[in-house]
Amino acid sequence: MRGKAMLAVSMATLTAAGLATAPPAAASGVTAGAARLPACPLVFGHGGYPMGADAWAKDQVRQPNNPRAVNDQKAWGAQGVEGDVQLTKHGTKAVMWHNTSTNGLTGAKRNITGIWWAAGADNLRDRRIARGPYRGERVHSLRQWLDHVRSRGLAALLEIKPEARSVLSDPAYAARAWKEISDPIRERQGAQKIMVYSQDPWIQGELAKRHPALLKGSAARWTDGVAWDEPPPAWTGNTRQWQAVLNQAPRSVMTNYTKEYRAWLAGKCR
Repeated sequence: MRGKAMLAVSMATLTAAGLATAPPAAASGVTAGAARLPACPLVFGHGGYPMGADAWAKDQVRQPNNPRAVNDQKAWGAQGVEGDVQLTKHGTKAVMWHNTSTNGLTGAKRNITGIWWAAGADNLRDRRIARGPYRGERVHSLRQWLDHVRSRGLAALLEIKPEARSVLSDPAYAARAWKEISDPIRERQGAQKIMVYSQDPWIQGELAKRHPALLKGSAARWTDGVAWDEPPPAWTGNTRQWQAVLNQAPRSVMTNYTKEYRAWLAGKCR
């Protein structure tokens, strides 16, 4: 008993001094090899848009801007999804759509910022996706999309598209337009993970003022090495870049190849 007591005292002294060693990885149920692996990043699903002058004609509308596409990303192993925010005429509705125009939707081609959400024969609400895997799906509002993403247990990453700047910076419509974007976010940010960004410098600056705690920053780092096209290039062309990014231990990544990336990650991280 005395020997055990002295040993306990000695270990306590070493621990207090910061000199006691941790138990071997195997003793804690983790192999030495696994202990050396980087932590697995969170994976954000992104829908590819083709390259080239004829991209508009090849586009298959794969972006996860509708519930069926979000559901697919979840099934493929995504933990978050990126959606694209556009504004309809005069900033009256924030909607989830990637393209500048209604290209890819039924009806006559019109710019999103030039049509109303529900008014008029060529409104956006009544159109449907005309091609690709999500044919028949409709365009959803920002509020609808955020609620569905939350229902699937996914983080939401919002890209405010550059086309929205013409409305967001117009004194006649700016207040309402920003309200259409900011209100749905503020109403939900306490209950779900939401991040925002824009590739437009002016919009990005405004987001930094209005939603400073939600800026994407270095999160959801782009990990693919192959430019998307239609038909989709083989996923195997990405592996070198995937490994290079994984070696830097990012907390989260974004990919056009969610299903294949998650399968590739197996055994490479913990």
